[in-house]
Amino acid sequence: MHAVNRGRHDVVIVGARVAGSATAMLLARLGHDVVVVDQASFPSDTLSTHSIARSGVVQLHRWGLLDQVLDSGAPAIRQVTFNACGESVSRTIKHKAGVDFMVAPRRYVLDTILASAAERAGADVRTGVTVTGVRRDGRGRVVGVSGHDHTGAAVELDARYVIGADGLRSLVARSVGAAINEVRPADGAAQYAYYTGIPWSGFEFFVAERSFAGVFPTHHGQACIWVCNPSADAKAVRRRTRSRVEAFGELLERSAPQLAERLRHARRTSPVQGVLRQPNQLRQAFGPGWALVGDAGYYRDAITAYGISDAFRDAELLAVALHQALRADAEETAALASYQQQRDQALREIFEITCRLAAYPAVSTFVELQKQLSAAIDKQAAALAARPIPCECLLATA
Repeated sequence: MHAVNRGRHDVVIVGARVAGSATAMLLARLGHDVVVVDQASFPSDTLSTHSIARSGVVQLHRWGLLDQVLDSGAPAIRQVTFNACGESVSRTIKHKAGVDFMVAPRRYVLDTILASAAERAGADVRTGVTVTGVRRDGRGRVVGVSGHDHTGAAVELDARYVIGADGLRSLVARSVGAAINEVRPADGAAQYAYYTGIPWSGFEFFVAERSFAGVFPTHHGQACIWVCNPSADAKAVRRRTRSRVEAFGELLERSAPQLAERLRHARRTSPVQGVLRQPNQLRQAFGPGWALVGDAGYYRDAITAYGISDAFRDAELLAVALHQALRADAEETAALASYQQQRDQALREIFEITCRLAAYPAVSTFVELQKQLSAAIDKQAAALAARPIPCECLLATA
């Protein structure tokens, strides 16, 4: 067993999916020496309903990646239909913040596009690398990571900063002892499967008592069909049915009977996937030599389908902060504290709405919260669109 890939870099990022690759791409465009590692290889899938809200689409557009997403075959979604209280209302997506559609690309496509963009920008993207711990100097500062590659050979990477973009169960967060600063109830379940064989008009949402379901059209004429419920309800149905598929069908019939009827003429193309418990939590975002981004630092119930859009926003906030610290334009603690402050302020409104929705209030309240969510997303999209657009060599600071 020999050590490989030993060397000191500006930044090592653990996790090469949406948060990690976006951060790597932006830092590399700024001229920094960035290595991003991931245990997986690409293309590969991950658990996600993969809808990108207007604010996330704005980021893809600003970064010059939106055309690649569309060229991959992900349909531009220009209509949203909302079903509640026996009424169905369809709306054309308006042109705001420079975009007039949404997308829901499969993660094996989106993550590969972002990782490739990071490589083109100059980042060193290494897949098949498992990180097993962080390395510290004599003062306790994080100065690198250790692990092994797919052959079992040891890997040690030194860096001025180590970034955890490795998801909810972040090894980096655990290794550095990142405190969980805020915890809300984790009482929501989300499950989904893919269907094909019938037409999809756009995004669709179905509200019922203690339930929220929907349709996200994606590649190859398929759609992600999903249903969210209180964890207790989802677990109860799972216990009394014979399989995940049967439980999913029962929950969907209860949540959106008209959708369930349509799906009888469609073909399911995947297993049923999902989680029966989703944390709502906010971690400390930085410390000496380290920072967190994406789900590693902030996780919320999937009921608002906002995880990718959150990750894109925070990737840019972190890239700006690290750029300032690396160039000594700002003192390290001040730069990273500013990142955490901006992140916490930016996520607050939608986080509060998410937690209220995940409590499954009465349908009338749920519908009102959805309206508030739409307005909050549009406000965030406008704020992002107003920022200077990154180019290959420069990212303007906030």
